[in-house]
Amino acid sequence: MDELLTRVTENQIAGFMLVLGRIGPLFMLAPLFSSRMLPGRVRGLAAVALTLGIAPLVTRGQTVPLDVGGFGELMLKEILIGLAFAFAIGALFAAVTVAGGFIDTLMGFSFGSLVDPTSGTQSTIIAQAYTLIGVLVFITIGGDAWAIQGLARTYDLVPLLELPSLGAMVAGAEHAFVQIFRAALELSAPVVLALVITDAAFGIVARVVPQLNVFAVGFPAKLVVGLVIVGVSLPFAAGWIADELQRSVGTALQSLHVAAVH
Repeated sequence: MDELLTRVTENQIAGFMLVLGRIGPLFMLAPLFSSRMLPGRVRGLAAVALTLGIAPLVTRGQTVPLDVGGFGELMLKEILIGLAFAFAIGALFAAVTVAGGFIDTLMGFSFGSLVDPTSGTQSTIIAQAYTLIGVLVFITIGGDAWAIQGLARTYDLVPLLELPSLGAMVAGAEHAFVQIFRAALELSAPVVLALVITDAAFGIVARVVPQLNVFAVGFPAKLVVGLVIVGVSLPFAAGWIADELQRSVGTALQSLHVAAVH
């Protein structure tokens, strides 16, 4: 052990810390990696283990500045790149949760909420179901491997000792944030459309037959319609999540590529 420690240079330690700064945000924002069902110590060990595998490849032949100013600037850059990449993936799952929230509001489930085991926050029923389905799809299609491979590819676009364009990175993060609402509406569109049509139908019935207690009949009917359409649209939702995950990784890499070019 003493001989191994003597072979570790200050440059290697500094390079390891920089790589950890880029990998760390993945375990804070990305789905599955940041799940509250995983203890913080386990996530920390996984981040260190992943860094041990990547650091020797990206620090080979690199001389990391050891002065406070130079090293601090590089560390800030690494953290920002990691945050930009992880945010692009995390925004997709935020859209999945928002889509479930739309459905909960129209079905009337928004009055009750439970603690989401994946995020540790209060969430409604359908939103939790969609989040768990998203995590299952993420695991099934090997999304964790895509995320790690995509993170490793960021070093081809923005090497360890190069600085990207901050404006291009912010623009990429802004684009990912803006797309949350669009993606949520696209995912929940079949259920939302069915529930809106159901509401409109019962509104017409209430005008034609005023004696009918529409509220007593309409609420259970909306629950049945909503749950049936949710069940029918699950294959579509799973395929949509898989396609959007690939697009999110590609968008994150594209934003970093633009940042590197500028």
